[in-house]
Amino acid sequence: MKNLKIATAQFENASGDKNYNLSVINKMVEQASAAGAEVISFHECSVTGYSFARKLNKQELLNLSESIPNGPTVSALVAMAKKNNIIILAGLFEKDEQDNLYKAYVCVDGNGLIAKHRKLHPFINPALLPGDSYTVFDIKGWKCGILICYDNNIIENVRATVLMGAEIVFMPHVTMCTPSPRPGAGFVDASLWLNKATNAEILRSEFDGDKGRNWLMKWLPARAYDNGVFVVFSNPIGMDDDQLKNGCSMILNPFGEIIAECRSLGNEFALAELDHELLALSGGYRYKNARKPALYEKIISSAHHSVQRVAWIDK
Repeated sequence: MKNLKIATAQFENASGDKNYNLSVINKMVEQASAAGAEVISFHECSVTGYSFARKLNKQELLNLSESIPNGPTVSALVAMAKKNNIIILAGLFEKDEQDNLYKAYVCVDGNGLIAKHRKLHPFINPALLPGDSYTVFDIKGWKCGILICYDNNIIENVRATVLMGAEIVFMPHVTMCTPSPRPGAGFVDASLWLNKATNAEILRSEFDGDKGRNWLMKWLPARAYDNGVFVVFSNPIGMDDDQLKNGCSMILNPFGEIIAECRSLGNEFALAELDHELLALSGGYRYKNARKPALYEKIISSAHHSVQRVAWIDK
C-alpha cells in the first residue's frame, strides 16, 4: 500500500461568511498541494462557522444550510480539488428536500463528492437532527472514516468505525477552551486575542494548559492507540463567534504518537506521511483481533436512555 500524505489545517473562520471561509480554504488548499499533500482536512463547520449557530432560529439555519452534493459549497470544493489535484474534507450545515437540518462533513476530489458524514451527536442548535449511520470510504486505497467532534467522545463510535474497516479516522472539531465539570476547564479570555503578538506567551500557556491541549491529550491518543488507527484531528484557531479556540490540529499514528501538529497562533497546516505498514504493528491491531464479542454483545446492545450534556451550552 502506497504511503499517503495528509495535511490537517487550522484557521480562524468568520461566522456565517461562507465566501470568506472558502477563500481561506482555497488559499490553504493551494499551499498544501504545493507542499506535497494529497489530502487536506479542515475543522467542523469550517465553511460556515460554528458557535454562532446556537443563536439562530430554524429559518436562519435553513438560510445558511445547503443541499449536498448539489449546493454551491460542494461545487466550490470540487473545483478547488480539481485545480490543485488534492482531496479536501470540510464541514457545513446541510438541509434536505424536507428541510431537515444536519451537521455535515464532506470529502471531495476533482470528480465530485466521495463521502458525507452527518454528525451523530449534534447539540449546537435544537433544529439539527442526528445522523444515523457510520461513514467509511476509500481514499487512494486507504479505508477512511469520519466522526465529528462529540461523536469521538463516545468511544463506541470510534470502535465501530474502525471495525467497519477504517484505517484513518478524520476527527474535525470545534473544541477546547470551554467550561466543563473537569478540573481546570474554562473559557480563555477573548481580549487576549486583540493583541495576540503581545500576548503570545500567555495565549500559548492557556492553549496548552488544562483548558486546552492538556485535556485533548487525555483522550485523543487513546482513540488512536486502542483502535490501532491513524487519527487526523482538525480544530479552528482564534475567535469562533465569542469563543476563543486554540487550534492544535494534529495527526497521530496508530501508536498514539503525534507525528504532525500546528503550533502557531495563525492559519496553518501540518503535514504528515502515513505509513500503512504501521497499522499491523500497533497494539490496537492486536487488541481488535483478540476481542471476544460473545462476552459483551448483549451488554453493548442493551436498552439505554441517552442523555447528552454539554456544560457550556446546557443551562
